[in-house]
Amino acid sequence: MAIQMVVSIIVARELMPSDFGIMAIMTFFTSVALSIVDSGFSQALIRKEAPTESDYRTVLCFNIITSVVLYIVLVALSYPIARIYSTSVITDIAPILFLILPINALCVVQTVMFTREFRFSLLSKIVFAASLISGVIAVVMAVMGCGIWSLVVQRLVMMGVKALAFWGIRRWHSNAAISLAALREMAPFSLRLLATDLIASIYNNVAQLFIGKMHNTSMLGYYSQAQKLKDLPVISTVQAVQGVTYPALAQIKDDREKFSQGYLRIVELLSFLLFPTMLCLVAVAADMFMLLLGDKWMPTVPYFEILALSGLFYPLGVVAYNVLKSCSNGAVIVRLEVAKRLIQTVILLMTIPRGVESVAWGITSMALVEFLMNSVVAMRYMSCGLLSLLRHIAPSITLAVAMFILLHLAMPLCASLHVGLRLLLSVVIAVAFYLGGAWVFRVKALHELLTLVKALLSGSEH
Repeated sequence: MAIQMVVSIIVARELMPSDFGIMAIMTFFTSVALSIVDSGFSQALIRKEAPTESDYRTVLCFNIITSVVLYIVLVALSYPIARIYSTSVITDIAPILFLILPINALCVVQTVMFTREFRFSLLSKIVFAASLISGVIAVVMAVMGCGIWSLVVQRLVMMGVKALAFWGIRRWHSNAAISLAALREMAPFSLRLLATDLIASIYNNVAQLFIGKMHNTSMLGYYSQAQKLKDLPVISTVQAVQGVTYPALAQIKDDREKFSQGYLRIVELLSFLLFPTMLCLVAVAADMFMLLLGDKWMPTVPYFEILALSGLFYPLGVVAYNVLKSCSNGAVIVRLEVAKRLIQTVILLMTIPRGVESVAWGITSMALVEFLMNSVVAMRYMSCGLLSLLRHIAPSITLAVAMFILLHLAMPLCASLHVGLRLLLSVVIAVAFYLGGAWVFRVKALHELLTLVKALLSGSEH
C-alpha cells in the first residue's frame, strides 16, 4: 500500500486527469474480463477437500483459453469504445493493456496452490516485489513524459512480474489428463460465484462509464483518482483479509462455535483499524491533497471525502461474504447478489443524472447496504446474531467518530500553520486520541492488535 501510494502521488503530479479518466474506462472492461477468466474455479479449488493434479491442469487450461478469446474480443471492441468516448488513444493502448488477461491466467492456479498451503508470507513478498518494480518503471516513464503509457506499462509489468515469480518459485508441471468432468463437478459452485463476481464487477465500475460519457474524461479522472486513493487502504486491507480468511474459515466451517468466534474476531480487529483510518482521511483530505498532489487535483477532494466513508463498511461486508462462500452452496450468494444489484440499480438511476457528487454518495450508501445484507444472511450459518456483531464494532466506531469530531474542531485553530505541519499535527492528535481512548476504555481489539504485533516481532506464526 505504501509503495502504491508513493507511486500514485508522483504519477498523478506528472499526468493529466484525463489520462486517469481513460484508464478508468479501460478498468471497467478489464475487471469484467478478469472475472470471466477465473469463472469462480479458483475459489472452488480452494474450497475443495483434495484437488487433484487433473483439477489444477484443467482449470489452468480453461483460464488460458478463456483469456485469449477475451483478449481478441476486447481488442476488437476497442475501436467502437474509442468512438463512443471520442478518444482515439484507446485503440492504441488496448492491444498492450489487455495482455494482462492471458498473463493473469498463468497466475490463477499458482495462487490457489500457495493459498491452500497458507503461504501468505510468500504471496505478500511477490506482490511487494511486483508493486515496487512496476511502480519504479511507472514513475520513470511519467517523469519522462510518457503520459498514459506509464499507467498501462505499470499494470502490465506488475502482472508479468507476478507470473514470472510464481512459475520461477514453483515450476509446476503436470501430465495429468485434462478432465471436463472436473469442470462439471466444480461448475455449480463456480458458475454461481462467476455470476456474482460478474455482476459486482459491472456495477462497481459502471458509474465511471456514464461519468466519462455524460461529462468528460477529465471529470472522470477526478472521480477515479478519488476512488483510487480511497481504495489504497481499503482494497489492500480487504485483499489481505479476504485472501487469508476465506481458506481459514473454510477449514473450520463445520465447527459452528469456533467459526463464529473466528468471524467476530476478524471483524473486531478490522473495524478497529479501518474506522479511524478512513475518518481521519476524511478530516485531513483537503490538506493532504494540497500537500501531496497540488492545486491541479483539488477538485477531487469532495469526491474523496464522500467515497472514503464507504471504506467504513465495504471491508466488513467482504468478510461476511467470505462466510457465505465458505458455508453455502452458492445459490444464496446469487440470490443475494441479484437483490443487492436491484437496489444498486435504483441508486444509480437516481444519482447519475444528478452529478458526480451524487454518484459518490450512492456508492457510499450501497457499501452500507451490502454490509448489512451480507451480514444478516451470513448470520444463518453462525451461532451469533447481528446485535452481537454490532456490539463488537461499537467501541471502535464510537472512538473513531469522537476522534473525527475532535479533528474537526481543532483544525480551524491551526489554520495559520503551514499545510504540512498542520497535516502532521492532525495525524498525531488523531492517533494519540484514538489509541489513548482504546487504552483507557480497555477496547479488546487493541489487546488483540498488540498481541499480533508481538507475535510478528518475535517471528511467531500464531
